[in-house]
Amino acid sequence: MNKQKGNNILLRNVFRTKEEVWEGRFDWYKKMRAESPILYDENTKIWDIFLYEDIIQILKNPKVFSSERRNNNIPTSNSIIAMDPPRHKQMRTLVNKAFTPRTIQSWTPHIQANIEQLLKKINDKSEFDIVKTIAFPLPLTVIASIIGVPYSDMDKFREWTLSIVSGPKDNSKESIEENTKRMYQGFKDLSNYFSQIIEKKRSHPQDDILSVLIAVEEDSVKLSDKEIIGFSILLLIAGHETTTNLITNTMYCFLEDQSVFNQIKQNPDLIPKAIEETLRYRSPVHAIPRIVKEDIVIRGQTLRAGDEVALWIGSANRDKNQFDQADEFNLHRTPNSHLAFGSGIHFCLGAPLSRLEANLVLSELVKRFPTMQLKDKMNIEPLQSPLMYGLKSLQVITQ
Repeated sequence: MNKQKGNNILLRNVFRTKEEVWEGRFDWYKKMRAESPILYDENTKIWDIFLYEDIIQILKNPKVFSSERRNNNIPTSNSIIAMDPPRHKQMRTLVNKAFTPRTIQSWTPHIQANIEQLLKKINDKSEFDIVKTIAFPLPLTVIASIIGVPYSDMDKFREWTLSIVSGPKDNSKESIEENTKRMYQGFKDLSNYFSQIIEKKRSHPQDDILSVLIAVEEDSVKLSDKEIIGFSILLLIAGHETTTNLITNTMYCFLEDQSVFNQIKQNPDLIPKAIEETLRYRSPVHAIPRIVKEDIVIRGQTLRAGDEVALWIGSANRDKNQFDQADEFNLHRTPNSHLAFGSGIHFCLGAPLSRLEANLVLSELVKRFPTMQLKDKMNIEPLQSPLMYGLKSLQVITQ
């Protein structure tokens, strides 16, 4: 298998306009599910897969669909997200020591303190941007603290992560090359940064995840520096970018339909279910890559060993074969077996933390700003990314 494959999905842009990037992508998903549930893209040499049934089977079959995608320019290819068994199981066992349910719950006071500090800055404001004031700084502050890096570097982290998750402006060769260069530079900057931090932690360990990862050992197995760097970058990106989008997308779901917001205000206990429905309805992450390890036939299409696959979980979560009234936001949806955090051995390690942060901050926002409304529903600016799904800003008024 060609180990250099598996990175094209990071570089492509299947959505050409703002409308396609935001709500229009769901029209594309619906069309593909009906007409071409498995489609080979000749331009990118990637298999696009759209149906829930196919995607969940692939996610649960690491024997045939590999997560490994080695690339020296992408340090997260040395992390747990890009590993197959048995190394994946070894590393998962090690990093699980820093993500036990008890540990995650112990972070609650720290998260609440950060929420309080952020809300103090906007309590007397009649207008603010939820992304800028809450949804972006909270997850980044929390994950930076948990990893063990200073809050003062927040702006640099934001710049670096945006350079990685943002897609090219269009499908032109120039845009793709420019995006590739920008993405690789972002990874390089983060890698150099964490290299220096790890050296400091090795000499002076503290009560943080990096210090735990440096010291942890199981059956004489330890993490290499490359693996620690890759996992740290993965944590930083997944730990703040996806949670930022989850908070923003959930508030947008509340505010675009006043009846939904009224139900939440009357019964705040619905917030956890609202978070799950947002994860389905407007998932923060929309695509997951895999590499075919051996020839396999799916729906009459032959996928060859070495082929790259894009699993469109944003489409799977709107599949009417899995979800009744899939294109509607339903606060009371039960069950809700969405794939926003993946499935199988690579189910997102940080899912409990993301849910915890979203629940705490959304509860406070609803309680403190019961008259909140969208300032301009017609001027929503989406992130320019085929993989991530969120907003650059969400302007609201409170009076």
